[in-house]
Amino acid sequence: MSAPSGIPDAQQEFLRDALAGLTAEPKTLPGKYLWDETGSDLFDRICHNPDYYPTREEMTLLPRVAAELAARVAPGVTVVEFGSGASRKIRTLLDALTEPAAYVAIDISGEYLEGAIRRLAPDYPGIAMVPVCADYSKPVQLPVTAGPGGILGFYPGTSIGNFAPPEAALFLERARATLGPSLFLVGADATTEPERLQRAYGAADGLMAAFHRNILVRLNRELGADFDLDNFRHAITLCPDPLRVEAHLVAHRPATYRLGGASIAFAAAEHVRTDTSHKYTPAAFQALAIQSGWQPRGLWQAEGGSFALHLLESLG
Repeated sequence: MSAPSGIPDAQQEFLRDALAGLTAEPKTLPGKYLWDETGSDLFDRICHNPDYYPTREEMTLLPRVAAELAARVAPGVTVVEFGSGASRKIRTLLDALTEPAAYVAIDISGEYLEGAIRRLAPDYPGIAMVPVCADYSKPVQLPVTAGPGGILGFYPGTSIGNFAPPEAALFLERARATLGPSLFLVGADATTEPERLQRAYGAADGLMAAFHRNILVRLNRELGADFDLDNFRHAITLCPDPLRVEAHLVAHRPATYRLGGASIAFAAAEHVRTDTSHKYTPAAFQALAIQSGWQPRGLWQAEGGSFALHLLESLG
């Protein structure tokens, strides 16, 4: 289905993607549309939940990783973060590195990105702050040239898991094109314990449910849809081969909704998948990186080997 003319390009793309997903079988909605200002704020709150282990384990690893990186990265590096969100984790890197020249923050949520940069900038007056509102799953043209210390890319958390293996390889290829000759620090999760995954992604505090239902809020507010939020509950499914956690919104009762002139019918108990988090062992992730033109240069793992930070290098 095509989106009607007369609305901004970003909204047209949102409508096209939503219609394509909601008229498919089974229904889906692209996870990238979870990330408006409200979604980013909700996820930031989720990261403080004790059951959401990736953030806790990453923040335990980061100071050691940053200190070791500081010894390997030349002064004046330009740091480029993909999916910067609240730009909190980057502080650990900026504090450890020697006189970074610039921080380029790439995020799809423009308002949230601008607010994060406003909060960060006063603490780093010597570092150029460059927000880039873009969908980083697509090619991104950096608005700055590399500093005298080259480029260090940063993709923290478990966001690489939002891509299935072929898509993850494509993202890594595009990131290499965006960054050029560079180092790239990437987080990945290899957790296989069902109970731990259930607690992390199906949190009982309601924040994860609100995070996923927010995509319906956006469809109503931005595209004039009429989804009844109370008709949908949040659920997760643990899937093997490849190991992944799928997030779904499940209709309680049959209903038909309007979106962009189309009718979207739901049966009782019908699912719409809103996000996926693939789990990558270090070996699997490094194989993807090599396939995409990167060379593994370092690996740091949390206790028990679940969460990992990978250092990759591209020579061009």
